[in-house]
Amino acid sequence: MRSRILFVSGHPEDARRLAPMLRALPLVMEQVGTLEQARNQLRQGDYEIILTEAYLPDGDWLGALHLAREHPGEIKVIVTDPQADARFWAEALNLGAYDLLTQPYYEPEVRRILYNACTRQPYQTAGASM
Repeated sequence: MRSRILFVSGHPEDARRLAPMLRALPLVMEQVGTLEQARNQLRQGDYEIILTEAYLPDGDWLGALHLAREHPGEIKVIVTDPQADARFWAEALNLGAYDLLTQPYYEPEVRRILYNACTRQPYQTAGASM
């Protein structure tokens, strides 16, 4: 079964750059341009990942994080930004993002992060049955 990724980006050309990087992986990516479109898309299907640009026409990556939290089930949020630095990476992780991808996209890193996000099980908490 292929995992679904919702890519939220106001730049459709970024989706065209990412698509060939994901062909060999069990992933399907769909692209929308705004948070509002993402909200509507999430109502129509199940996604394992929201890959979002840091800044969107109608908000930012925090809006995508809120969408993921509103949705039943676990959706991991991965943020992408050309200006990503260690401070932004730490902030994103501390606020609940799964990871950060820098632009321009580096194929091995894209494939590793997205594959891991789709295949790793959620962390077990103390006392949870195994």
